[in-house]
Amino acid sequence: MAGIGFELRKLLAQNTLAGVLQAYLYASIIGSGPWVLSIVGILVIGLLSSVVAGPGLAVTQFQVSVTYLIAASLILTGFVQLGFTRFIADRLYEKKEAIVLPNFNGVTLLVTGVSGTLGVAAIAFLFAGENVAYRLLMLTGFVMLSNIWVATIFLSGLKQYKQILGLYALGYGVTVVSALALRPLGLEGLLLGFVLGHGVMLLGMVLLVVRSYPAQDFIAFDFLRPGAMYPSLILVGFLYNLGVWLDKVIFWYVPSTGQAVIGPLHASLIYDLPVFLAYLSILPGMAVFLVRMETDFVEYYQQFYDAVRQGSTLARLEDLRNEMVYTIRRGLFEIIKIQTIATLAVFVAGGPLLRALGIPELYLPLLYIDVVAAGLQVVLLGLMNVFFYLDKRRVVLGITALFVALNGLFTWATIGLGAPWFGYGFAGAVFVTVFVAFQVLDRRLETLEYETFMLQ
Repeated sequence: MAGIGFELRKLLAQNTLAGVLQAYLYASIIGSGPWVLSIVGILVIGLLSSVVAGPGLAVTQFQVSVTYLIAASLILTGFVQLGFTRFIADRLYEKKEAIVLPNFNGVTLLVTGVSGTLGVAAIAFLFAGENVAYRLLMLTGFVMLSNIWVATIFLSGLKQYKQILGLYALGYGVTVVSALALRPLGLEGLLLGFVLGHGVMLLGMVLLVVRSYPAQDFIAFDFLRPGAMYPSLILVGFLYNLGVWLDKVIFWYVPSTGQAVIGPLHASLIYDLPVFLAYLSILPGMAVFLVRMETDFVEYYQQFYDAVRQGSTLARLEDLRNEMVYTIRRGLFEIIKIQTIATLAVFVAGGPLLRALGIPELYLPLLYIDVVAAGLQVVLLGLMNVFFYLDKRRVVLGITALFVALNGLFTWATIGLGAPWFGYGFAGAVFVTVFVAFQVLDRRLETLEYETFMLQ
């Protein structure tokens, strides 16, 4: 997200309440807008369909099918999201803008080929009992989503924040309208609406890239050359997405918590909805995360490394390092503080919220712990962001690997302890990972001057 701080600093420099509110609103929308729009869009389709036509199996099958498409496409494209974005960022630093579009086309072709091949295998062997229309729509949606995630993070790296948000709003607006209009066709109609909306979104993203980076060559695969992409970033992207979804997958397929919905797809009625509702509470934390990390921290970060390049004194470097450490601690503390307030708000409003959605209040304890876990995940993102700025890719790799291992282990163990412990596995995994990341970051910052000079 480097670069968004410039816009935020302009708003904060106004020294007005309106400017501060605008900065935090802008940061919250940019930081979690696409994710929130995705959740809200799918929930709105389900709720409106249920209101108009009554609760039906088709709505449940649609929501579960889309959830699997999102999870599978995120995990698959995790291999190229961060690695390819870093490759493009390095080329832009080298003033090689002409290779951006050809390599974007190259990674799009690669993602389409891999996701298409896996998708064809899945619909041929795993969904053999479903009708042809459903299978083809699932295949199309999977390929589209895989390309959308790559395009989204690619455009984020190129600082096209407002355009991304606009395209997501347009795409999910078309998705909701189309799905509701095609609802009489049943499950296939809802999925067709989903595919149409995402087709509009993907087309808009491709056109935005083409307009921003014209080139003479059409396609290139420079990013596949040895050393072009960092292996650590390739693994981090995969492991982080796997870690986020692992507890959900376990709940889906453990017999005591999951139920078959359509074909090989399972869902957990007790676990899924509270988790998705909990993720809506991260907006305040994401806003503080972006404002503090991308303004205060980045300012001293840039001053520190400018001082290194300009040959400043050791005393000056230590002062700047201390200021940077202070801004990191203050930023993380404010994330925790604001997310705690959001968590308490959900605790107070949780009962009425569930009743308004027609959900039994038996889900309240699970909603509470999921909100805590989602808040901790924002803190984890803040820590990972600092490590990325310091270019500690292997450290982030270790943190994400720990997250995956703990989430799988703790989730499996807590399921065995019974319903009162549901959700504590994911929350515990995030908490331990955050604690370890804090310790590692503290040690790294203590030796920042040494590593800056002696490890070059």
